[in-house]
Amino acid sequence: MHSGRLFCLVQRVRGRSLLSLAVTFTASAGAPPATTPSTPETFTLERAMDFALAHYPSVRAAFEQLNASMAGVSVARTAYLPRLDSFWQSNRATANNVFGQILPQPILPSLSGPVLASASSQSVWSSATGALLTWEPIDFGLRRATVAGAEAGVAQAQAGEALTRLDVQAAVGNAFLGIVAAQGTVTAAQADLDRRVALARVVQTLVDNELRPGADASRADAERAAAQIRLIRAQEYLTLAQTTLTRALGLGSGEIAVDAAPLLDRVPAEDVAAGAPPAHPLAQVRQAAVETVRAQQQALSRTDLPRLYLQASVFARGSGANPNGTLNGGTEGLGLDRANWAAGVQVVLPNLFDFSSLRARKAATAAAEREQSALYDEALLTVTSQQQSALAILRAARAVAAATPIQLAAARQSEAQATARYQAGLTSVIEVAEAQSLLAQAEAEDQVARVDVWRALLAQAVARGTLTPFLGLLRP
Repeated sequence: MHSGRLFCLVQRVRGRSLLSLAVTFTASAGAPPATTPSTPETFTLERAMDFALAHYPSVRAAFEQLNASMAGVSVARTAYLPRLDSFWQSNRATANNVFGQILPQPILPSLSGPVLASASSQSVWSSATGALLTWEPIDFGLRRATVAGAEAGVAQAQAGEALTRLDVQAAVGNAFLGIVAAQGTVTAAQADLDRRVALARVVQTLVDNELRPGADASRADAERAAAQIRLIRAQEYLTLAQTTLTRALGLGSGEIAVDAAPLLDRVPAEDVAAGAPPAHPLAQVRQAAVETVRAQQQALSRTDLPRLYLQASVFARGSGANPNGTLNGGTEGLGLDRANWAAGVQVVLPNLFDFSSLRARKAATAAAEREQSALYDEALLTVTSQQQSALAILRAARAVAAATPIQLAAARQSEAQATARYQAGLTSVIEVAEAQSLLAQAEAEDQVARVDVWRALLAQAVARGTLTPFLGLLRP
C-alpha cells in the first residue's frame, strides 16, 4: 500500500519535470545550442536564470524584434523630411514625332518637339537632367498617426520581450526545482533500498536458522526488488530533469550540477506580494496590441483627406535634332542646350472611388480593436486567477512542509519498533515492510515538501509578473 504511494510521489515529480519540458520548449524545438560548457558547471538557481537570459534563443529573438520595432519608428519619422529626386539621361534615338494624344501608359517613351515634314531613320544624341524637391508641410495628422503606430509597436515588442524573459526564467526555475525534487526522491529511494537490503539479510539469517518460515525471505526479497525498481525510476526522472534544465539554459548538451543547499537549508516565512494585474507583462502585451490597432485606426481616418505638397524643380535638356528637321551629327545633343526651373503647390485629392475599400478597412480595424480589447480582458482574468491559485498552492505547501517533519519522526519510530518486534519474534515481516514503506514515503515527502514551497513562491512571482521579489528570497 505505502510503496504504491511512494511510487505515486515519484510519478508526481516525473510529471512535473516532463510537463515543464513540454510546455517550455515545444515552440522552440530545433533551435541551435547557444554554447556548450567543456566541463560540468554548478548552477545556483539565480545564476541559472541569469545564464538562460543571456543564452536562450527566444530571449535573443525577442531582443532583436525590439530592435526592429525601434528602427521602424525611425523609418516612420523620415516621412517628415523633404524628398529630393534627381536623374541624368543620355540616349541616341530617332526624332520622328507624331501629332496626337495617347492615353497614359508605361510602354512608349515620351517625345517632345514639332512634327517634322518627313520621317527619317537617322538618329541623334539627346540628354536630360533634373532634380525635384518635394515637401509635405500639411498632412492633417497622417504622419503623426503613422509614427504613433510604430511607437505602439515598440511598446508591444518591449512587453513581449519582458514576457519572454519571464517565461524563460520561470521555465528555468521549474526545471531547477524539478532536479532538486528528483534528487530528494532518489535519496529517499536509496535509503529505502538500503533498509530493505538489511532486512532481507536479517530475514534470510532467521530463515536459515529455521526461526522464520521461508515465505518471510520471499517477501523480503520481493520488497527489496521493488525498492530497487523505484530507485531506478527515480534516477531516470532525475536524468530527465537534468535534461530539462540543460535545455532551459540554452545548452545543447553537456553535464551540469545544481547547488540547492540555499533552498533546502531554509524555507522563507514571507510570501511574494501580489501585483496589479495590468502591470503584468502579459497584460501589457495585450494593451500594447490594443494601442497598435487604435493607431492604425487613426491613420486610416486620415487617408481620405487631401495632401498638400510644395515642389521645386530644375531641369535641362539637349538634343541633336533641330525644329526645321535638320539633324546635327557628331556629339551634338550630349550637352545641355536649355535649362528651366519651376516651383509650385500641388494638392493631391484621394481616390473618389476608394471610399468603399476604406470603409471596409475601417470596419476591419474596429473589429480588431474589439478583439484585442477582449484579449486584454482575458489576460487580466488569467493573471488574477494565477495570483489566487498561487496563493492557495503556497498556503497548502507551507502546511504540508510543517506536517512532514512530524510524519517523518513518527515513521522512523514506527519502523524502528517494527524491526525490533520482528527480531523479537513478536510480529511478521509484513508489518516491517509496511513500516519501511511508510518511512520511505515520509522521507520523500519531507524532501519534496520544502521544494514545493519554493515552487509556490516562484509561481507567485510569475503571477505577479516579475521575479525580483523571488530572487530576493534566495539571498539570505
